[in-house]
Amino acid sequence: MRLLGIRRETKNKWERRVPLVPHDVHELRKRHRIMTLIEPSELRIFPEEEYVKNGANVVDNLREAHYIFGVKEIPPSYFEEGKVYMFFSHTIKGQKYNMPMLKRMLELKDTLIDYELIKDENGKRLIFFGYHAGLAGAIDTLWAFGQRLLKEGIKTPFARIKRAYEYGRMDKVEMHLKDIGEQIEEEGLPPEISPLIVGITGRGNVSHGVQDIIKFFPYEEVGARCIPEVLKEKKNDRIFMVVFKPEERVKHRFGEIFSREDYYAHPEQYVSRMPEYLPHLNILFNAIYWEERFPKLVTKDHIKELFEKDKNPRLKVIGDITCDIGGSIEITVKATDPGNPCFVYNPYTDSIVDGVEGNGVVVMAVDNLPAELAYDASIFFSHQLKPFVPYIVRANYDVKFKRLNLPDEIKNAVIVYNGELTPNYKYLEKYL
Repeated sequence: MRLLGIRRETKNKWERRVPLVPHDVHELRKRHRIMTLIEPSELRIFPEEEYVKNGANVVDNLREAHYIFGVKEIPPSYFEEGKVYMFFSHTIKGQKYNMPMLKRMLELKDTLIDYELIKDENGKRLIFFGYHAGLAGAIDTLWAFGQRLLKEGIKTPFARIKRAYEYGRMDKVEMHLKDIGEQIEEEGLPPEISPLIVGITGRGNVSHGVQDIIKFFPYEEVGARCIPEVLKEKKNDRIFMVVFKPEERVKHRFGEIFSREDYYAHPEQYVSRMPEYLPHLNILFNAIYWEERFPKLVTKDHIKELFEKDKNPRLKVIGDITCDIGGSIEITVKATDPGNPCFVYNPYTDSIVDGVEGNGVVVMAVDNLPAELAYDASIFFSHQLKPFVPYIVRANYDVKFKRLNLPDEIKNAVIVYNGELTPNYKYLEKYL
């Protein structure tokens, strides 16, 4: 019987997710003769007793297991020689803070498989927490919106919303938000925030999570070009949701017609169109994948210009679910945590203050949002991961990488193989 290990998460007190849930551990043992060892943890969303009932063994350490599964980054001191590790490494952009970890894996001749890189032939991710990041990010952003309005003396149904971790499970979220939605439908929203327009960047898993939260309320999806018409009608019994298309987010510097292919090939030729929409949005949810080569969507100058034109603009909160520090939302100058999810960015002083009160726009920038919905997120993730596990534990890691018998979806996600960077990730040498 092959031994698989699930490590305890140690990154912070909020991280309660698991890569494999007890039910799937049972199935892997029954159908594939894969035995699971787990380290004890008081934080893990599923108690040890459930794993034991489903055939796992609780052990002090995972020295006997050759395949170690986790969720977040692993401290360099944890690694053991010649093992196979699978987790979100956050290394493919050359993230400086994780290079010591990557270097240690190379030294110990370990193998690293990164969930983030498991994709189909069309580049679509197959194992992800992004959808639940969108769910939790939307909840936390709407909570911040309600709290900010309270500070401004405006009472709204959104003040009843809790932070995502306070709900814990999506069935409780759905029940509560639908109740708030009924209140909006019956009583309407205050004129100070009507019509309520929310914008969403991105069209992938994270964006779909945000959209599904908005859909618990009375809502109407409209195109970006319809915003002026929505503003004229001033309806107060629903949320107007705008999901920005790529050509609505950016434009060519020299006025050429937008081309998706040209944008991805020459992003330096494009600039953000978001300043056109910022004065009309109450909330902006940022849910895009972003790299340094792409233009920033919201810069510090954009926010400064917004407040110079209107000292009390409609835009109250930016939910930066993407959470790239200084990235697509330049005013995201730090990451936050579920217990203190927001800060206010002051465009006049280029400074921030924690909380939702102060001169400027509120930014929600929690960097491990799915952990707030650890129960649902873990079940969803485990269901996606489970079919790949037998391939991973049965592969022969003693052969050269070219001969490694793994499905392409997994093989393309191998960053380090027996202590060497694989061909697709040789570029990381310059960051080491």
